[in-house]
Amino acid sequence: MDFSIDAQTQLLLETVTRFVQERLQPLEDAVEQSGELAPDIARDIFVQARELGLYGMNIPTEFGGGGLSTVQMCLVEERLGHTKDILIRRAFGNVYEVLLACTGAQIERWLLPAVAGDRVCSIAITEPGAGSDAASVRTKASRDGSGWRLTGHKHFISDADFSDFFVVLAQTDDPGLQGRPSLFLVDKGLEGFTVGRDQPMMGLAGTKHLELHFDSVPIDAQCLLGEQGRGMRLVLETLGRIRLAHIGARAVGMADRILALMLEQARSREQFGQAIGQFQFMQQMLADSALELTSARLMIQHAAWRIDQGLAARENIAMVKVHAAETLGRIADRAVQMFGGSGYAKEGPVERFYRDSRIFRIYDGTSEIHRGAIAHGMIKHGTSFIEF
Repeated sequence: MDFSIDAQTQLLLETVTRFVQERLQPLEDAVEQSGELAPDIARDIFVQARELGLYGMNIPTEFGGGGLSTVQMCLVEERLGHTKDILIRRAFGNVYEVLLACTGAQIERWLLPAVAGDRVCSIAITEPGAGSDAASVRTKASRDGSGWRLTGHKHFISDADFSDFFVVLAQTDDPGLQGRPSLFLVDKGLEGFTVGRDQPMMGLAGTKHLELHFDSVPIDAQCLLGEQGRGMRLVLETLGRIRLAHIGARAVGMADRILALMLEQARSREQFGQAIGQFQFMQQMLADSALELTSARLMIQHAAWRIDQGLAARENIAMVKVHAAETLGRIADRAVQMFGGSGYAKEGPVERFYRDSRIFRIYDGTSEIHRGAIAHGMIKHGTSFIEF
C-alpha cells in the first residue's frame, strides 16, 4: 500500500480544510444555541461549496459528481468530521450512492437532480420496531395496477423536513418475497404522505430527526429502485462505503479535533506550578488517544483501499464502525476529564463533542450488531479480511 497523497488530492484536502475552518466552524456556536441553521445561511454555504466543486464528491463524474475514490473520499470525510453534522449536510449534501442504482428515466428524475443539489434525498429505513434489524420493517408496498400503494411509519429520519424525496425500505405483497424488502423512491408531497414530529436528540443540534407517515400513498412503477425483493442487498452493497466515510472517517475527524484541544490544554493549563501536560496521568491520556486514533485512521484506509481494489470489505467496514466510534467516545471522555469543570460546562466545545460523539456507537448499526458481523465473517471466511 502506498500512503502518499498525490498533488491533486492534497489540493482538494487543503480546500476542504480551509472551507471547514473558515466558513463552517464559525457557525457552530450559533447553531448549538439556537438549535437550527438559518435558511439563508444554509443556502449560502451550499452555493459556495458547489461552486468549489465540493458537492456530490462521492458520485462518478459521468453523473456530475466529483468521482473520488473511496480512499480519497475517506480522507475528505475526515476533514468534514471537524465540524457539525448539520453544516456538513447543508454544504456538501446527502448524495447517497444507493441512487446509482437508478436506471432509465429514474436517472433524470432523481439521481441527476440530487447530484446537482437541486433535490435533496434522505434514507428512510428505521422504524419503531426495526432498527438494527432493518429487514423486519413493516412498511408495506402493495400492488395497485401498474404501480404501488405505500403504507407504514418511519422514524429518526434525518433531514426529513428538508428533503425533497426519500429512499424508502418496504415489504411488498408478493408471497414469494416475504421478509425480503424492496427500495422505493418516494417524492414528498404525494397524497397520504405526511412528515410527522421531530424527535430532538441529546446531540447533533440543528439536525432534525422526524417521523414519516405513509397512508396508502400512490407511487408509480418507476419508483421501484433496483429489483423487487433485493432492497436489503442493495442497501448493504451501496451504503457500506458511505458508512465507512460518514461514520468511520468523520469519527476520526472529530476525534482529531478533540485531541488537538486536549494537547493545547495540556500545554497551556497550569496546576501546582507546571503545565498539566507534565503530569504522567495526563500524558497517558494523550498517548492512548494518539495510539487509538492512529489505528482507527489506518483501519479506515485499509478498508477503503480494499474497496477500491474490488475486494470484499464488509467485515472491514464493520470493524471500522466499531473501532472508530468507540475511539471517538473514549477520546471525548478523556477530554472532559482533562478539561475538568470547563469540559463539563456548556459554554465550551468539549461538552458538545462529548454529546455528539455518543450517537456514533448507535446509528448505522450498533457496535454490538457490527461485532456480530465481524465474528460471523471470521467463522465463515477465517481472518482473510484483515490481511493486507
